Amino acid sequence: MRIDVVSIFPEYLSALDISLIGRAREDGLLDVRVHDLREHTHDRHRTVDDTPYGGGAGMVMKPEPWAEALDAVADDSPVERPTLLVPTPSGTVFSQPLARELAGYEHLVFACGRYEGIDERVFQWAAERFDVRLVSLGDYVLNGGEVAVLAMVEAVGRLIPGVIGNPESLVEESHEGGLLEYPVYTKPSSWRGHEVPPVLLSGDHGKIAQWRRAQQVERTRLRRPDLLPEGPLA
Repeated sequence: MRIDVVSIFPEYLSALDISLIGRAREDGLLDVRVHDLREHTHDRHRTVDDTPYGGGAGMVMKPEPWAEALDAVADDSPVERPTLLVPTPSGTVFSQPLARELAGYEHLVFACGRYEGIDERVFQWAAERFDVRLVSLGDYVLNGGEVAVLAMVEAVGRLIPGVIGNPESLVEESHEGGLLEYPVYTKPSSWRGHEVPPVLLSGDHGKIAQWRRAQQVERTRLRRPDLLPEGPLA
């Protein structure tokens, strides 16, 4: 998979050089390229923002640097229409099903906005060359898109075959199957007065599976009831 990220703070994305994502890059499973938006400005101050039409606080990112940066990425894309993902609080919520969908794409491009956001016309123009999707990590506001991109790249990248050593671990996770993950334990079986649930020590895999399923349902009911489907769970 090819991933391009455009930002005014490319050094912010250096975390993509470490851990499993960094190893996947070294192994050639992920081709991640980070671009400095300011390289597509043409004034001595390398200006990427200006005051908003209609007034208001803050600054808005100018359209032309973005158009030039995205044109350069699109011209070098391995596919006819790459997918452009724009982190923004006004986007649709990023989710595990979306991460799994994106993991099947050949080329993803991330645009990291700052200040009050990117001129809206950029998205209208970009639709001519990209499949544009505005996405949000949740109902809160960050200073820029870089933190969101780090989260999204990791969520998507770990689903690429070969990135996770044991692919079975991807099956029994929170949000896979629509429920939160069951609680997990390791040695010792007794720790500071707290015991591992006896069923996990029983060796009865059928009972363990039943217990884990019940824990998933109960944990989801308590923490994220909005995830539970209507009607009984199998």
